[in-house]
Amino acid sequence: MRHNSSATTVVRPVVLSRVPSGLWWGLLGVAAFSFTVPFTKVAVAGLSPLFIGSGRAVVAAVLAVIALALARQRLPRGVQWARLAVVAAGVVIGFPLLTSFALTTTPAGHGAVVIALLPAATATAAVLRGRERPPVAFWLITGVGALAAIAFASMQSGGFGQLHSADLLLLGAVVAAAIGYAEGGMLARELGPWQTVSWALVLASPLMVFLTMLSMAQQPPSATAVQWGAFAYLGVVSMFLGFFAWYRGLAIGPMAQVSQIQLVQPVLSICWAGLLLGEALTLSTIVGGLAVILCAGAAVRVRLKPMDKPATAPHAVQHDTRSLQPAKD
Repeated sequence: MRHNSSATTVVRPVVLSRVPSGLWWGLLGVAAFSFTVPFTKVAVAGLSPLFIGSGRAVVAAVLAVIALALARQRLPRGVQWARLAVVAAGVVIGFPLLTSFALTTTPAGHGAVVIALLPAATATAAVLRGRERPPVAFWLITGVGALAAIAFASMQSGGFGQLHSADLLLLGAVVAAAIGYAEGGMLARELGPWQTVSWALVLASPLMVFLTMLSMAQQPPSATAVQWGAFAYLGVVSMFLGFFAWYRGLAIGPMAQVSQIQLVQPVLSICWAGLLLGEALTLSTIVGGLAVILCAGAAVRVRLKPMDKPATAPHAVQHDTRSLQPAKD
């Protein structure tokens, strides 16, 4: 047999060496998303929330079209368009618009605590969408986390049971994103992770262009360089590039561990709000944030534990997206 015969080729395993890389990519994505709430707060000081919520999606859609064209991605087919509409409604339209309006009247740190409910909400949406049967502990922990978020928002609004309109918008944003992420996680098995987000941006672009033009007609955008810089970050990073790092980390894996890095996001957002915006870290913010984050982490762990199975082939890590939970922008 010849020296260079293909029969003698030794395929060396590379999965173990890629594991740390997946964690680092996931952390990079979460770090990128952690600036979303503080920078939205900066942008709404000079730009209308409608312009911010829709305009950032238009910027990201332009980048998505370029990426899809360069990669020569095939068009989605049939019912995939309807499923993409669900993703677009949640993560392209619902979350950006609702958070933009909410942050006009509430501090960024407050918003970050309420949005910390997102990992548990996404896990719940994935359970319902996938018709899973998690243990009772999952529902109990998720319920406690939701109550903790509502209690925190109520106390910050003047008393228990008194939710501010901004809190209702933030809770609506969490629900919208959770549904969009759960459907996107399943659709990513067919279209690919970043392709799913890109096609959702393209699908929503006609509506977002219309809303952007409407906002400009109602209130011509006028902002400082810092506020325009914050808006640019929201469109380029929060709505687009951040997903590349996040989804790459999930694809490399281990997915269960990488997905839980998302729990770091609200902590970073609260820190950025204090450092960049000068918001005071009150005791209620710290306690409320820790309660919601701990409950979200416990819910994600309970859901993932009975499902984790050893992969039988290198490609198994890349196609198992049951725990696909993108951090929000």
